[in-house]
Amino acid sequence: MLMATYSPAPPVFVRGRGTELFDEDGHRYLDFIGGLAVTSLGHSHPSVAAAVGEQAATLSHVSNLYRNALAPEVAATLDRLIGGGSTPAGGQVFFANSGAEANECAIKLARRWAGPGRYRVVTALGSFHGRTLATLAATGQPEKHAPFQPVPEGFTHVPFDDLGAMEGALDAASCAAVLLEPIQGEGGVVVPSSDYLAGVRKLCDERGVLLIADEIQTGLGRTGRWFAFQAQDLQPDIVTMAKALGNGMPVGACWARAEVAAAFGPGDHGSTFGGQPLALSAVKATLAVMEAEDVCGRARRAGARLAAGLGALPGVLDVRGAGLLLAARLSGDHAKDVASRALAGGLLVNAVQPDSVRVAPPLLVSDAEIDEALAILGRALREGAISGDGAR
Repeated sequence: MLMATYSPAPPVFVRGRGTELFDEDGHRYLDFIGGLAVTSLGHSHPSVAAAVGEQAATLSHVSNLYRNALAPEVAATLDRLIGGGSTPAGGQVFFANSGAEANECAIKLARRWAGPGRYRVVTALGSFHGRTLATLAATGQPEKHAPFQPVPEGFTHVPFDDLGAMEGALDAASCAAVLLEPIQGEGGVVVPSSDYLAGVRKLCDERGVLLIADEIQTGLGRTGRWFAFQAQDLQPDIVTMAKALGNGMPVGACWARAEVAAAFGPGDHGSTFGGQPLALSAVKATLAVMEAEDVCGRARRAGARLAAGLGALPGVLDVRGAGLLLAARLSGDHAKDVASRALAGGLLVNAVQPDSVRVAPPLLVSDAEIDEALAILGRALREGAISGDGAR
């Protein structure tokens, strides 16, 4: 009955609690992919569940033709977190339903801001920005474009972490923006050189081009900062976010500096469901728990433990990432086999690249759960090596 757009693994999950998932047969699993970095507070967090339940019983949707009491409050919180957590950044927010829609908003806003003739957006090879036609075209993975040609024009892809290539592509006469993930998630959890993003910022300033930070996977505490760009003391012009924003509720957001956001006027952009009270009740509760639990500090501490443990496993060459967004690079292209064996052992991870296993557990994960996950993953690696499918 469902379109074959996914190849789902055998377990059918019916309930979750924190880092744990349970299938229809009652088997327990540790979720160390978190719905692809979505359930950052874990499954069925009581504060988020209570907020959504109360809002559903009060007012779910009213449309953006009318004012929404939650939207300004949540937008102000996001603006403060963009500023580092204590000082407002002075921007404005558009609420959407997903990360792809947040990036669509960012691309449209950049074009509107730049004006006629300046419509090109430079992105990086290996990037992932969404699956709508525009965000697919922005994604730096040509193999994903092939079945849907012709994709929308206006996107130039350059190698990630190559400042010279970026400089060569940034034509001030035709470019509106640069769109980058501070850490490439689907590309394999690739962290750029420490001076790369600052160099791109400088090029954008020199050529009058906007810098868009795609923080859909990295944002909201995942890397040990509220946003990954903050590790380099950087200030983008536009920031997109989703995934962890509602801890499982479909919601995205596009933040922009006030003078950039001012390029949009009524009718330039919109979303029927974007920013509805039901979704924003989840966002408000999620952000409140994140701040109360110091998820940034927890991600740094737990991430250090997890990274050290991953690096000590058999067949792991190195560990990439920051905080609790990590990838273990293996000694061969057998990440799918390892992920499959881990699933059979009760652990969810995913093969983000043929030679790399990605982990992104809830930011509230315990030390005991980390140790248990490492033990399961270690067995999966050893079993693969014994069978001949893994590293020796």
